[in-house]
Amino acid sequence: MQRRRFLGLMGAAGVSLAASGKAKAAGKEFHGYPGSNAVLFDATRCIGCRECEAGCQKVNDLPMPEKPFDDLTVLDQKRRTNSDNFTIVNKYDVGREKPVFRKFQCNHCLEPACASACFVRAFKKEPNGSVTYDASVCVGCRYCMIACPFEVPTYEYHEALTPRIRKCHMCYERQLEGKLPGCVQACPKEALTFGDRDTIIKIARERIRTNPGKYIDHIYGEHEMGGTSWLYVSGVQFDQIGMRDVGTTSAPELTAGALAAVPVVVGLWPVLLGGIWAVNKRKEKIAAQEREEAVKNAVAETQEKAQQKMSEALTKAEESAQRRIDNEVKKAVDEALKAKEEEAKGEGEDSKQDEGEGA
Repeated sequence: MQRRRFLGLMGAAGVSLAASGKAKAAGKEFHGYPGSNAVLFDATRCIGCRECEAGCQKVNDLPMPEKPFDDLTVLDQKRRTNSDNFTIVNKYDVGREKPVFRKFQCNHCLEPACASACFVRAFKKEPNGSVTYDASVCVGCRYCMIACPFEVPTYEYHEALTPRIRKCHMCYERQLEGKLPGCVQACPKEALTFGDRDTIIKIARERIRTNPGKYIDHIYGEHEMGGTSWLYVSGVQFDQIGMRDVGTTSAPELTAGALAAVPVVVGLWPVLLGGIWAVNKRKEKIAAQEREEAVKNAVAETQEKAQQKMSEALTKAEESAQRRIDNEVKKAVDEALKAKEEEAKGEGEDSKQDEGEGA
């Protein structure tokens, strides 16, 4: 990105904010896909066994917790998801004989606030209902964490070099393989039901209709935040099991409205981070070109030196060979001359001897 272009974008963002007086998170809106999948959590069936946590940990190759999954004392404290735990179960004492348990993970909104807030599009609402995350394009701004009304995305603060945003992805890859999400497969009490969202809603309504004394007449997630791909039925009011009344306005619209109170963050921060990201990418590209050029020059220099050394070696070899030839020729000539002199000397002595005998 050119510096002039970068400054121009920042100026444009400021003008836009001043003109409209209202900002939207990155100006993106998402819509749920028809026929997408969903999971129904039935709080009347959950026994807090944590098998869903173990199943999630296993299929996502996440580290094992300090306390094993069969240690249910962890339920005595309220927990939330983190970078090493995509799903957790909490226990709620609601004044009944037995406590109520509630599973907590990404709700996979039909219109995800995280996706609308992400200016590099690291989040994506998939046709099968999952909200996935692409770490390769994430710049680590953590704007998704601010935007999510359910406080789900977490950050790998302990990773110094390549920290990522972490959250449940509804076992996106397993769904593509025709498999159930890990938590659904692990649940021994059928507290989790997986299927297409329309069917899941019909199942939930049927349970409520046929068991009016067991369930409250409300499917949490059918309309909350514009609808989610995780749906809940319960025998107690949802606020008693830690679920807030978040209204029916879609998450992007609600988040944009809330963040309009901080227009510098909404309008300029994404542009600023986008500019920094683009500048860094350009620096990386230039650095890569410089490294390539340096390697190319080093190779050329090495080849030139090698050729020079080879030429010098060939010259020395030719000179040495020529000297050997010259020496051999000189030796041969000397031997020939010596032989000729000895032959001439022998003929001279024979001539004197003949003359002496004749006298």
